[in-house]
Order: sequence, then structure tokens, then C-alpha cells
Amino acid sequence: MKILIAEDEQALCRAYMVALERQGYEVTAVANGQEALDLAESHAFDVMIFDIMMPIKTGLEAVQELRARGNSTYIIMLTAMSEIDERVNGLDTGADDYLTKPLSLKELMARLRSLERRFDTNFGSKEINFGNITLNVREQEVSAHSSMRLNANEVKLLEYLILNAQHAPVTHEDVYEHVFANNEDKDAGYVWIYISYVKNKLKAIGAQVRITGEDGGPYGLEIADA
Repeated sequence: MKILIAEDEQALCRAYMVALERQGYEVTAVANGQEALDLAESHAFDVMIFDIMMPIKTGLEAVQELRARGNSTYIIMLTAMSEIDERVNGLDTGADDYLTKPLSLKELMARLRSLERRFDTNFGSKEINFGNITLNVREQEVSAHSSMRLNANEVKLLEYLILNAQHAPVTHEDVYEHVFANNEDKDAGYVWIYISYVKNKLKAIGAQVRITGEDGGPYGLEIADA
């Protein structure tokens, strides 16, 4: 998973990064809420971890702004034991979970492993919508005026684009890592091939949705005129 950490205490932030990277996570760290907002606008993350008390913009302000922009990324807030009201405010503002400081790295890792299992369980068991299309992940089918079957990689690709449609366009590398990285038979050159496949299939079913971007990315998904 790609993880964004917003923590202004440098020693703590470094400790979090080292621990997470040892578990194979890709980690980006920033020192204030504004930097976190800027990165969340230009990059796709699977999880964001925000300390409440940060300069320029607090964690609470950053979360509130992210949710107002339509960003639905899973967010964990870090709070001091005494900050009960802040914890409540964080959840009310849009955070999904919180951990108390001093932080137990074991607990953080357990939460992240639980999230990974949830992501794996959710894949293949839901329908998601965007514009006039419905993607049935379990049945590997996309429908609009008509319907069409997709292969597993096409489903992952379209699902990833839909889930990030309200964010900034995703990079070529982001798509590869989320869709193909565990497939040894596919290298990064397959990204554009599958983007083209899905573009053609959306057109064939009369979708009022199109994939934006050229070979090399970045890529996005937008609702097109009827």
C-alpha cells in the first residue's frame, strides 16, 4: 500500500517511516497539513496518517478539507491520550480511525494489516458506479446502455480509476503498482495497452464516461457529454 504520513516531529516521523518501509509499504512523509493536502491532490494514496497538532494546517483542518474535496482515502488520526475532544472531532470531521500517542508501532501495523485484508475481501464483492456506468467487480462486467465482460486486469484498472476519479489524475507508475505489480508476466508497458482496451470497451457499451490521458500518463476518469 501507498501511505502518506503527516507528522511534524521529525524523530517520530522517521521512526514511523522506517518501521513501515520494513514491512514493504511505500511511504511519503510531510511535516504539516498543507503539504499533506497538496500531495493528496497530486498523488493517489491507500492510507493517510495525520497527527492532529501540526503547523500551517492542523490534521483536523486537513481532513475536513480533503473530505470536502471528495477525497475518500482511509485516514487514521494520531492523538495524545488527553485529546479526547480532538479524537471525537477527528472522527466527526471525516477520519476513519484514530491511534493514541505515544504510538504503538505494533498496533499501527496490525491496523494496516487489517486494512489490507479488508481491501482484499472487498475486491470481487461489490458494484461501483460512476456516471452512467456500473462496474460489477464480482461478475467482472461493466454496463451502461449495454454490458460487456472484462478480464481481471481490466476490472482492477477500471475500479482503480473509478475510486480515484475525484482525486488528481493517477500516474502511469501508480496504475502499474496497483494493477500489475504482482503479475510477473506484465511490465509497465502493459498499462497503456490495458488503458486502450478499457477505453474501447467503454465506448462499445455507450458509456458517458471516458479515460483521460495519453501513453505515459497521468490518467483520469471523467463524465463525458451524452
